[in-house]
Amino acid sequence: MKGAYKLRIISGEAKGVKLKAPKGIKTRPTSDKVKESVFNIIAPYVENSNILDLFSGTGNLGIEAVSRGAAHAYLVEKNRKQYNIIKENILKTKLNDKIEVIIEDVYIALEKFGKSNHKFDIIFMDPPYLKNYIIPCLGKIAEINLLDADGIIIVEHDIKDIIPEVINNLVRFKEKKYGSTMISFYRKEE
Repeated sequence: MKGAYKLRIISGEAKGVKLKAPKGIKTRPTSDKVKESVFNIIAPYVENSNILDLFSGTGNLGIEAVSRGAAHAYLVEKNRKQYNIIKENILKTKLNDKIEVIIEDVYIALEKFGKSNHKFDIIFMDPPYLKNYIIPCLGKIAEINLLDADGIIIVEHDIKDIIPEVINNLVRFKEKKYGSTMISFYRKEE
């Protein structure tokens, strides 16, 4: 399939399951190489964790986390076509009892999670590159206190995205570069 990404679950219960991805470049799923590296870094945090996957796209990161032992994942995506792809991918992996897909704007979803006092151990953010979603989104997560005390936020972004080291009570503690992609890791300030 020309123009389509080839994605798969790398490890865990659904290891080897191929995920559907859209054609074209509007959605840019996290590559297997980057995903493997991220999960090597966050491995100690995944088991029995509560996951929030924002700008979920294909569901790639949230599904991988559940396959590796996360207790539950919420995947937030506002695009109907992407939402349908996520649903298909979850059915393929047979992990649907541990994953909930929410079709909604990220900021509205964050407000709802805040009002229901949700806390997350791991929050993935993979917003469209260079569109200024990162700082407001991290600010909202900090403001409504969605991150568990020992939780981490993983932000995938373009190396040209300029994001501060500290946003409210969140501090960047690690960065990894993969070509033109940067992964920034945040946690609450100690």
